[in-house]
Amino acid sequence: MTYIDGVVIPVPVRNKEAYVDYAKDMAKIFKAHGASRFVECWGDTLAEGKITSFPIAVKQNKDENVCFSWIEWPSKELHDSAMPEVMEEMNKLHEKTAMPFDGSRLIYGGFEMILEV
Repeated sequence: MTYIDGVVIPVPVRNKEAYVDYAKDMAKIFKAHGASRFVECWGDTLAEGKITSFPIAVKQNKDENVCFSWIEWPSKELHDSAMPEVMEEMNKLHEKTAMPFDGSRLIYGGFEMILEV
């Protein structure tokens, strides 16, 4: 069954173009290791919230926007077997390309799909 990596990232608005370029490099890595889909979304309608919200979750600064991303895998098994090599390639990328966001506020999780309509 399809498996999803979900990511929420605060990105400085001034770095939007650099983030898109960075995401394209990341997409190549994930797709080369079997991911079936790689999606990046730039926040458009984000409620501020008082208790929870995307901006609160990533401690968004005034000069930032929130990106919501997901990577779709054909199965959890493929995801799990591919991730060590994906992480190795990501580390190599980070040696030559700085992340255009504060990675300490990135939120990541793996999700088992339970409904698709």
